[in-house]
Amino acid sequence: MLPAATRRRLPLAGVVIAVTLALAAVVLGVWRPWVGTPTTDPVGAAAAGEDVAAIAPAPLALPEHPTVLVFGDSWTYGSAATVPTEGYAYVLAGLLDGETIVNGVRGSGYLKPGIDGPTFGERIAALDPELSPDLVIMQGSINDRAQGIAGYRDAVNAAWDAMAAKYPDATIVILGPAPHELPVGDATARIDADLSELAAARGWWYISPLTENWITDQNYLSVIDVEIGRKHPSTDGHRYLAQKVADALARLGDAPATEAGSETTPQQ
Repeated sequence: MLPAATRRRLPLAGVVIAVTLALAAVVLGVWRPWVGTPTTDPVGAAAAGEDVAAIAPAPLALPEHPTVLVFGDSWTYGSAATVPTEGYAYVLAGLLDGETIVNGVRGSGYLKPGIDGPTFGERIAALDPELSPDLVIMQGSINDRAQGIAGYRDAVNAAWDAMAAKYPDATIVILGPAPHELPVGDATARIDADLSELAAARGWWYISPLTENWITDQNYLSVIDVEIGRKHPSTDGHRYLAQKVADALARLGDAPATEAGSETTPQQ
């Protein structure tokens, strides 16, 4: 039989142990080292459609004679110009006093395969990694209007990740969709808003022909060929768009741009 003093100490020891275990449970409930520390992921949040905080882009800085990869759809291809090489992406080279590498596929988008090639993401995978552009302009695309919202932001983020990985030393500027018809359709406006938010989440510059009113009721027919061109920019329209892009780039930093001359801007 245990001494009385020992018998009296046992309940007290049990209480101490119980309190210690309870405190440990509370501490572990708050601090769980096996659970990773939460991190902020603005790009992931944007992909999920959540509101994200915009990151201010750094001023655009280009060398004196920049090499620019212009990547996009039929507008970048030069559709409806007298010849494709009179499209805005080609004209832009002279305005920037540099060189443009033009990669446009008619009908192509982030989700939609094109006439002459696949989706944006697949096309980026096939780009030559040795191009080494100073600037990448990713244009469009209104071609995703009928594809819906499902998977759209994921496809955009995947394509942008791939472009940034392929040309890590290049600055990437997103050129949103321009209206091929007026009034601007809801799907085109949604694409513009999505791209703008996703670019802001990365701290990338976004140029919006929609919000900047590049094409209006007053100049629509002088920019867009509604007949033979099937609602693509005319040759004069491409010159006008090239000047608008050059002017926009100049406002983003110190990108050199020259005046295109009086024939560049269509009569309004």
